[in-house]
Amino acid sequence: MDPAKVQAVIDWPVPKSRVELQRFLGFANFYRRFIRNFGQVAAPLTALTSVKTCFKWSVSAQGAFDLLKNRFTSAPILVTPDVSRQFIVEVDASEVGVGAILSQRSFSDDKVHPCAYFSHRLSPSERNYDVGNRELLAIRLALGEWRQWLEGATVPFVVWTDHRNLEYIRSAKRLNARQARWALFFARFEFVISYRPGSKNTKPDALSRLFSSSVASTDPEGILPEGRVVGLTVWGIERQVKQALTQTPSPRACPRNLLFVPVPTRLAVLQWAHSAKLAGHPGVRGTLASIRQRFWWPTREHDTRRFVAACSVCAQTKSGNSPPAGRLRPLPIPSRPWSHIALDFVTGLPSSAGKTVILTVVDRFSKAAHFIPLAKLPSAKETAQIIIENVFRIHGLPSDVVSDRGPQFTSQFWREFCRLIGASVSLSSGFHPQSNGQAERANQTIGRILRSLSFRNPASWSEQLPWAEYAHNSLPSSATGLSPFQSSLGYQPPLFSSQFAESSVPSAQAFVQRCERTWKRVRSALCRYRTQTVRAANKRRTKSPRYCRGQSLALHSEPSP
Repeated sequence: MDPAKVQAVIDWPVPKSRVELQRFLGFANFYRRFIRNFGQVAAPLTALTSVKTCFKWSVSAQGAFDLLKNRFTSAPILVTPDVSRQFIVEVDASEVGVGAILSQRSFSDDKVHPCAYFSHRLSPSERNYDVGNRELLAIRLALGEWRQWLEGATVPFVVWTDHRNLEYIRSAKRLNARQARWALFFARFEFVISYRPGSKNTKPDALSRLFSSSVASTDPEGILPEGRVVGLTVWGIERQVKQALTQTPSPRACPRNLLFVPVPTRLAVLQWAHSAKLAGHPGVRGTLASIRQRFWWPTREHDTRRFVAACSVCAQTKSGNSPPAGRLRPLPIPSRPWSHIALDFVTGLPSSAGKTVILTVVDRFSKAAHFIPLAKLPSAKETAQIIIENVFRIHGLPSDVVSDRGPQFTSQFWREFCRLIGASVSLSSGFHPQSNGQAERANQTIGRILRSLSFRNPASWSEQLPWAEYAHNSLPSSATGLSPFQSSLGYQPPLFSSQFAESSVPSAQAFVQRCERTWKRVRSALCRYRTQTVRAANKRRTKSPRYCRGQSLALHSEPSP
């Protein structure tokens, strides 16, 4: 093993505090399974982490520290890189440096072993980067450090980072000049960026914090410039109230330590307590807290509630916490399979055999679904052709198509296409995905299944998609109690040979009767489920407000958080 590849661990400085020691032991815990008698070796260091003892570095602690570093940089922990196997690059960035670990899964024990370590001190200009750019810099430096392995790898490698936004950096359409240069460099590699929580990303985090931050000046500047003094602040609103009191005497009910606010000045006090920069437009409770510190009048609480409720700035900038208005109005229940379908797209997926998008098609009656992999978002004409080839030729023409307001479904071509096949177009309301809840729920299900099936290699999701579709269609639905296969076909495809019934070929009439019995059972279950859903949803809703002609309304232009 090249010593330069493990120099970051060899040069690990001696911990000077309990926090630095805990960071080193956190790094060590990930490799303890490869170190014989790890607990005995690390015992002198573990004892120093106790808050009951004084942190004092000893000869035994130094020996354990050096021995562990030696174990980290030798077999059986380290493995030699193999370009025929998938690499894993773990990166992290702190305010002072970046750290990275190149790893592979070993043939012998099927566990992840490190191949090399990397640590880099940030320059003064690099420390000025925001968090996202520092994390991206960590990936750039790690790929540059190990490009002789990663650029020639036969299998796309995985980059683990604790910064979720970097998962979308390769598909971002707006990049600054620095990110554009890095994107050209990234184009030389085949890799997938995957999010990993910070609690599991402690190894590169420890490597990124090996460098101490710049030492503070021994003679720091004062907080206040010379010639400035600290004095008491007198608010203008207080002088205004005192001036008004010269015309109106304070009543006896007013507490001694508070100022009575006459009627002409109350609006000014409310504006000061709610709209001033130091207040920041709080709610009723916060506004009252400011007023109660210095002012009083008999209707203080009532006036504050009215003022805050009428604040136009709050109405435009704050999200409402009141129950949504309007009772739940679910879509009508179909009477047979594949007469009413729902469409949606899953985007932002890593490239897999040239595919990056999934078209989800759901039967609203049986909950059966088809998941169609695509290379990109199709146009309206391409969407129609895909639906014909994958849905209509199998299940026939639908009578209603539910979708969101994507450009494919709002185009004139799509409306004319649906009209010609005799299907109505049902578009969901803006920022209201619940209208297309069947497809949205199917997207969540297929995402969960694919993450599980392609956990070790996210770029293989397209190969796992047929199995994911079968799993979705074979499991019982919470709405009907039957699987989509049973609800649409009238029977559950058996998995075991012993489940095949030995009987004569059934007649077509018997098959139709069995399907009709199943469909009646499914529709009855859907009706019961809809009744329960409407009852539960309306408990958290209010009746729709009544509007009059000519009344001014404020329309939300963004979705609620």
